[in-house]
Amino acid sequence: MRALLTIFITVLLVCFSGSSAAMLSMELTRGISSAMPIAISPFVLEGAAPSQDIASILSNDLKNSGRFNIASGSPDEKVVGKVSAVGGGRYHVSFQLIETARARSTVLLDKQYTVPDSAMRALAHHISDAIYQKLMGVRGIFSTRLAYIVVEGVGHAARYTLEVSDQDGYNPQPLLQSSDPIMSPAWSPDGRKIAYVSFERHHASIYIEEVATGSRHLVSEFIGINSAPAWSPDGRKLAIVLSKTGSPNIYMMDLGSRQLTPLTRESSINTEPSWSPNGRKLLFTSNRGGAPQIYELDLATKAVSRLTYQGHYNARASYTADGRHIAMLNQDSGFFNIGILDLDTGVFRILTSSSGSDNESPSIAPNGSMVLFGTLYNGHSVLGMVATDGSVQVRLPARNGEVQDPAWSPFLS
Repeated sequence: MRALLTIFITVLLVCFSGSSAAMLSMELTRGISSAMPIAISPFVLEGAAPSQDIASILSNDLKNSGRFNIASGSPDEKVVGKVSAVGGGRYHVSFQLIETARARSTVLLDKQYTVPDSAMRALAHHISDAIYQKLMGVRGIFSTRLAYIVVEGVGHAARYTLEVSDQDGYNPQPLLQSSDPIMSPAWSPDGRKIAYVSFERHHASIYIEEVATGSRHLVSEFIGINSAPAWSPDGRKLAIVLSKTGSPNIYMMDLGSRQLTPLTRESSINTEPSWSPNGRKLLFTSNRGGAPQIYELDLATKAVSRLTYQGHYNARASYTADGRHIAMLNQDSGFFNIGILDLDTGVFRILTSSSGSDNESPSIAPNGSMVLFGTLYNGHSVLGMVATDGSVQVRLPARNGEVQDPAWSPFLS
């Protein structure tokens, strides 16, 4: 049992190596041939130039979504805008999204804002979200954020950083740096806090940290395993994995009272809980059937059902926002890939294609359109994204170091 526990937990947790935290740079590696053509004209500038070029950010956002082809000439849609300096480091920004496919042009969006220069990049992402939603019918994710672990050095010289960046990899901000491992970051439903596992006390403990202030507090340091924190949709509870009575099992912690409620009581390994969007069910990984597979726990009835049968290893599952699909880590034919299961039809699909490398730690975007994951590229651990229909894939290669164990934030506004 101890040997099985060691092997299983080692595979599920992140193995760290590498170099220092670095800005990420998004690169589209697979798009769709039917991407919508859209022209984004340089914004007309009046007065002093801002520090950020809004048109360039819009172009990068929409191009890297894989759903748009940034075109020249006169495509069916175009974006025009103006940036005017109004003094005091503030700018007035206006833009229009115009449909030109018909005999008479139609203005689909017409908006204006006044913001400080420091908010210009965030405003550009907000505009990208508005354009994406208008043309795709789905809320955009350009204003969301990513949390991940960056590692510097190897072995006893390793340094670990919990870092947060914009969705496109810009504005990386360290939240915690340590000579001891950090893992399993998990965003609170309001995006203001992150729960994570730290070994800074020379054993696994779970902390919650305020993203804006860096204020943090310890929530779990029982003897043995303290791992895999997962927030309930209302933000009042954490599902966590503890081994304080023997084998790893899943508990629910009320964050107000710190009261623990056991959710599994098996002699097998039960780990990696993930809440359903309505808070009524939990996904988890268990080897109770002989190999790691995904199970679903009904919190009201305590009934447990097995969901996965494709491949001999499935782990790290989470629901899409509509609760109709689950993304997971799947191993078949020797490699780890990101897969997705349709809970209505039972159809399972592989989204990524490993060719001599493995993937890890899938995390679903809040609009359900993409899955963030860790992967290997040119011998380094980097982040990747793949559409839940498999049509689009993006890579965020680190300029230096190893980037692992990612988590996608919820919508932040």
